[in-house]
Amino acid sequence: MAVGESVQLAPRNPDPDADYQWHVRSAPVASSFDFAESTPVVQFTPDAAGGYVLELDAPDAVHTLTIRVFPGSYLPAGSARSGQSGFSGQSGFSGQSGSARPTQFSGGASGSGSGAGSAQRGEGGRPRIRLDATVEDDTVVVRADPQPNPNSDTDRDDLIVEFVVDDRDDVDRAAVETDGWVLRIPVSAIGDRLRVHAVALDETYSVPDTVTVERDTIADGGVAEPDHERPPEASDADSGRGEHATERHDHTAKSDGAGGEQHLSVSRPNDPPEWARDVTLYEIYIREYADDDTETTFEALEQRLDYLDSLGVDCLWLTPVLQNDHAPHGYNIVDFYAIADDLGTREDYERFVEAAHDRGMKVLFDLVLNHSAREHPFFKDAYKNPDSDYYDWYEWQDDGEPGTYFDWEYIANFDHRNLDVRRYLLDAVDMWAEIVDGFRCDMAWAVPDTFWQEIRERVKSKDSEFLLLDETIPYVADFHEGMFDMHFDTTLYFVLRQVGRGDEPADRILDAIDQRAEVGFPDHAAFMLYLENHDETRYIVECGDSEAMAAAGALFTLPGIPMIYGGQEIGQRGRRDALAWDHARDDIREHYERLIEVRNDTSALGYDGSFRRIDYEVDSARAVAFVRDHDDGSHLCLLNFGDDPVTVDIGDLDVDATDLVSGDSIAAEGGLRVENVAICPLA
Repeated sequence: MAVGESVQLAPRNPDPDADYQWHVRSAPVASSFDFAESTPVVQFTPDAAGGYVLELDAPDAVHTLTIRVFPGSYLPAGSARSGQSGFSGQSGFSGQSGSARPTQFSGGASGSGSGAGSAQRGEGGRPRIRLDATVEDDTVVVRADPQPNPNSDTDRDDLIVEFVVDDRDDVDRAAVETDGWVLRIPVSAIGDRLRVHAVALDETYSVPDTVTVERDTIADGGVAEPDHERPPEASDADSGRGEHATERHDHTAKSDGAGGEQHLSVSRPNDPPEWARDVTLYEIYIREYADDDTETTFEALEQRLDYLDSLGVDCLWLTPVLQNDHAPHGYNIVDFYAIADDLGTREDYERFVEAAHDRGMKVLFDLVLNHSAREHPFFKDAYKNPDSDYYDWYEWQDDGEPGTYFDWEYIANFDHRNLDVRRYLLDAVDMWAEIVDGFRCDMAWAVPDTFWQEIRERVKSKDSEFLLLDETIPYVADFHEGMFDMHFDTTLYFVLRQVGRGDEPADRILDAIDQRAEVGFPDHAAFMLYLENHDETRYIVECGDSEAMAAAGALFTLPGIPMIYGGQEIGQRGRRDALAWDHARDDIREHYERLIEVRNDTSALGYDGSFRRIDYEVDSARAVAFVRDHDDGSHLCLLNFGDDPVTVDIGDLDVDATDLVSGDSIAAEGGLRVENVAICPLA
């Protein structure tokens, strides 16, 4: 972090009845910072650059937290941790953004180091970084691949890399060596686990990345070598994902002296789960999706699973299923541990999830942690009652009304400084994580990101393939720092709307993709692409039929994970109306089926496929062309948001004119003829 930013610090897995006390053990000479209050949850707002060592006195032990603070000049533009971002505008700190960073950058402490003496800092934006690790001659070698911001004029060789070994790991820090962009540590100096974190430094600091090495002892082994080839050395060019596609590797090292060989696993915890990288997501607005001629809603949904399977859907996101105040969207929750009565029972829900699993589908739970309904019994007890046991569970305005965002009148923001609140929500997280495959995290921007970091480690410790998807508008690059695997691509959503309405040219879509790196997202971040959801007007209503067909093509050709909002694939026009199954448009459904099929069969369109601009000419601002590349082959993608077909001149690009979507040749005089979407292999 940098001077000018603020983070919320809290004990993890807290006991609300226990005593916790934060202290500053050491700080830069120029700092006068101290904690203003003796509370378990505190705000850390550094006043000087350098290394801080904080201590938390807890019932089990004294825990140490090392934080590296950069000068205020390194503060990233639009930082989520500066200013009032995340506040509800009321008293309290609900939504205060900030990272507790129990794994932070320890400056000159043993085990950390810089990859250069001083950077030649250029103009531009936030750099990016990726870490990979191998085991070589009984030494763990961690290599950083820093990249300057696309808008920076800094030479890549001038980027600084700072490493740190996690405070919580049993590691002999005196054995750690750094040399430029490489960190080395003998296997013998590592306990059960080693986590290495790093940032790249230019004019600002990057989103950190992490690599983890864990060990097991396996009997009866001799001398062994790593069982896979090292990833290629980073080059001056953008490394892309293709050469780093596997995020978990196994290695063996020499005997530990106790008769066993050491088995080491290397993983990259900031990569999205493997199963989630190339799925097609599907949102179900649960109370209006299925027919109501069954005993429970979950039974009705189960009867639709075969349809979804035939469509090609891999992952289902259901809007909230918990007991609520009867608002049909379900986000105003009155019991975080109970399924809503009007949907069925917990057993019904679990049967539905199991039925989805039987068809190879994953299920996401819509997780609401910012607020409860005002009908929640705890809030009703606390309202205008300062003596209530639950009064401190909520934010309060000066006039005695609860803190909320956007003047929402049926919810009340939790105060996450209260350990009882954290315990209550963590227990709910534990309950539902046992059943589902991931969380779609509602209003992620409004919950302290320290809390998300704790939740991530909590669920990933039991299931490393558990998915965390954040709803943050606009998206925030820092939320890929040990919090979320996948992010709503809000920028692309708004641009697709503008293009569909004719307010912007179609090539603005390419700018939206480029913006991810420009704002600092690392290359391994995953994005959910969407045209609509339960909060938005249907795209086909706002933009039109031709535009909707082209926009569907964008979802399945641009880098990211496509999401379909239930009914989008049949031409549904009502945002939250009961789905008009009897009036489904076969042409639109068949279009989606084919796009899903082509994406599933085309490696270049998936997570590991890279994206590049090309030169092209077309007599319409409504059309755009780009290429997706992969070792298995490259493909030209063409989108046309206009009502009439257009011819796109792609110059001397060598392409097979057979469109994978239609199966027809689209060769025409002067180029390629596209109606709404076309995907053609490069020769």
